[in-house]
Amino acid sequence: MNASCQCHRTTFLTPLPAPLALYICHCLDCRAQSSSAFGISARFPRFALPADAPVASFRRATKSGGFVDCYFCRHCGSRVLHVNSETEMVSVKGGCLEGLGVGELDLRRAVHIWCKRAVVEIPERVRRWEEGEGEGDEGE
Repeated sequence: MNASCQCHRTTFLTPLPAPLALYICHCLDCRAQSSSAFGISARFPRFALPADAPVASFRRATKSGGFVDCYFCRHCGSRVLHVNSETEMVSVKGGCLEGLGVGELDLRRAVHIWCKRAVVEIPERVRRWEEGEGEGDEGE
């Protein structure tokens, strides 16, 4: 899948044509990083951003004692990718992906996590977790 930041200076391809999972996260960290009521993440097997990508990163601790490296475009500041030290997966920020809301990126298929922190109504009959969805959870 094609992905890019807001200014389109950081671009990359995901290793698969569709994510392995799609999450709408209501945790405090995702709300803060997205400056919105929730964050959207698409999970892919771990991959590296292009060596010439104009990105910077910072590291934050997780509740389980690991860390998450958070990558963002050095020009526009858009968050593009998270790499969790405890998994072989990465989370691509949903707004970076071409086609969000269509096909494999249809948000009706997404799992809502950290619902106990939600500040917006969550639709009925969606898959949901009151906290994270187990192993490799990045939230809170």
